[in-house]
Amino acid sequence: MAKIKVTPEEFKQFSKYILDISGIALDAGKEYLLETRLNPLISKLECSSFFELLQRAKTDFKKEIENEIIDAISTNETYFFRDKSPFELLQHKIFPDLIDRRSQKNLSLKPTIRLWSAANSTGQEIYSIAMTLIEMGITPDKYNIKLFGTDISDAAIAQASYGLYNKFEVARGLDLRRLNRYFDKQDDRYKIKDEVRVMAQFKKMNLIRPFVGLGKFDIILCRNVMIYFTSEDRKKIYHNISKVLEPDGYLIIGSTESLVNDIDLFFSKKYLNSVFYQFKNQ
Repeated sequence: MAKIKVTPEEFKQFSKYILDISGIALDAGKEYLLETRLNPLISKLECSSFFELLQRAKTDFKKEIENEIIDAISTNETYFFRDKSPFELLQHKIFPDLIDRRSQKNLSLKPTIRLWSAANSTGQEIYSIAMTLIEMGITPDKYNIKLFGTDISDAAIAQASYGLYNKFEVARGLDLRRLNRYFDKQDDRYKIKDEVRVMAQFKKMNLIRPFVGLGKFDIILCRNVMIYFTSEDRKKIYHNISKVLEPDGYLIIGSTESLVNDIDLFFSKKYLNSVFYQFKNQ
């Protein structure tokens, strides 16, 4: 089937639909992105236009088409140890300080670390953190570790949960030592070993919806995702994040991102080449 072009009216309606279901804002000029990402779905469903795809999505009560649209539109650009500096920050500053405080708080219990990767994608960020912890000697037999990853994409969460990656995915950010240490080769793919996999939990979550049943976290990573939301939605998300972050907790965002125009509850702090955020009373 030939590639179908989106009309101005279709783009307007589809942009509103995607904003409503995912919070992802498609500005004018992103017509090419809509066409590139959704034409395979249009072909698969044998739709004659973007309007037909939209109508079928809205009348699909099982929301299967809606989920496929979210999977196609959401950007799952990620790789192991992405940007490096946040993982060095965790290793040399945040984990040691946090464990020291938690150990002093209750000497009779294993120190607890609760970390949430709010835009987890296909799991590389969470598994990079798990590898960092293992290499620091911070393992489940000595510490109560809860690593939690969420993403809006069903496909991304499924891959993260299974922990299976192709050659291209493991080549991005992993050296040979870590690849051999933490993965088992399965044909032409690589599966994360159980000792790493058991440290993490994954769940589908839409950040523009209310945060329900999450509990509190010591560390929250919300990196390289807010650029896809409107200013109003960014403020709501950061406000909700502040409610589930421990009073002495840490917030890490993308290196090119800032909280300045979205929330004023946090101070930025710098360690080596990394910036992190804590509540102003810390």
